Amino acid sequence: MDKNWSAALEHDDYENNMELVINDAIEAIKETGKGFYVNLVTPANFGNPEKYLKETLESIYKDTIRMKFIDQCGCEGYVLRVWKN
Repeated sequence: MDKNWSAALEHDDYENNMELVINDAIEAIKETGKGFYVNLVTPANFGNPEKYLKETLESIYKDTIRMKFIDQCGCEGYVLRVWKN
């Protein structure tokens, strides 16, 4: 995807399935074009995604991405922004 976008990974099947959140976050980054970012919106009940998602993404993508925790959003989920270098 050659634009900035958001992947909604916070509701329905995602709410109680951390593995699904992680797998779909990996896929969302794959779909993001170089020079753009994807906001990964993750479930509130898993807490800050830096604690369970960041390390996994760093191990897969290494220096081809950079990440920044944004905040908890109005939907109560959390936003981790991932840029594709």
